[in-house]
Amino acid sequence: MAEHRSMQRAALLDAARSLLSEGGTEALTFPALAERTGLARSSVYEYFRSRAAVVEELCEVDFPVWAAEVEAAMAAADGAEATIEAYVRKQLELVGDRRHRAVVAISASELDAGAREKIRAAHGGLVTMIGDALAGLGHTDPRLAAMLLQGVVDAAVRRIELGAAEHPDAITEAAVTMVLRGVRG
Repeated sequence: MAEHRSMQRAALLDAARSLLSEGGTEALTFPALAERTGLARSSVYEYFRSRAAVVEELCEVDFPVWAAEVEAAMAAADGAEATIEAYVRKQLELVGDRRHRAVVAISASELDAGAREKIRAAHGGLVTMIGDALAGLGHTDPRLAAMLLQGVVDAAVRRIELGAAEHPDAITEAAVTMVLRGVRG
C-alpha cells in the first residue's frame, strides 16, 4: 500500500511538472492533475491539501536535484573563473529542463509564506555555492558578489523564458561575459 501511494504521489508530481512547464501556474489545477494521472479529483486531495502544497513538494524534490547538477558542473571546473563560468552556464542550460520550468513557474505564483521561504532558502544555497570561487578571486564580500552574479543569471533566465529575440546561446554568452568581466573587478 505504501509503495502504491508513493508511486501515485510521484505521478502527481510529474503531472504537476508537465502542467507548470506547459501552461504556468494557471494550468496547475486539481482537475488537471486528476486528468493527467487518471485519478479521481477527490483522490488528488488525499495526497495534497492545496495547490501550494503541490508546489512546495515540487520545490523540495526538484530544487536539490537542480542544485546538485550546478554543483557537479562547478566541481568539474578547474580554477575560480572556470567554476564561475560553469555555475552560470549550467543554470542557463537547465532553463529548458521541465524541473526548472516548474521552479520558475512556481516562483511566479502566489504561495504561502512557508513555501516562499523554502524557495528563498534554496536560491540562497545556490548563492552560497559560488562564494568560495569569488573569495578565491579576492572579493572581500563574496556573498554580495554572489548575489549580484545570481542577479545576472536570473535576468538571463527571464530573458530566455520570455522567448526573447536573441537566441538562448547568445543570452548565455552575454551573461557569461558580463559575469566574468564583473567578477574580475
